[in-house]
Amino acid sequence: MALSNPFRRQAAHPIEAEPGLDAPGSGDLREAYERGRRDALQARKRHPLGMTFLFLAAGAGVAVLAYAAYSGSFGRGGERLDRDLAVAADRAEPMVRDAAHDAGQALKSAGQTPNGQAPAPSEPR
Repeated sequence: MALSNPFRRQAAHPIEAEPGLDAPGSGDLREAYERGRRDALQARKRHPLGMTFLFLAAGAGVAVLAYAAYSGSFGRGGERLDRDLAVAADRAEPMVRDAAHDAGQALKSAGQTPNGQAPAPSEPR
């Protein structure tokens, strides 16, 4: 069973007329309908990355509202959120700095041979 993309609009099926009810010129009407439907779908194209950011922002907003409701008021919720974010940033900063330092050391040591000398450049073929 193939999975469908939930973010892609499914094409609507054109309305079928009852047999025997075709009026003169109905082919032109159907063609105009199909052309208008295609134009409307093209005008509503959405960028997947933009929609992802929109959903992430909406999720963050819901989380802030839930945090405020849990704290009892928006003022106390905002204060608590600011305090918790500051604590998280203080804890994350040394870890990020150490990881960057380790990555820099790994890059420096990657270009050296075991005796501490940089390898000689290879001859072009």
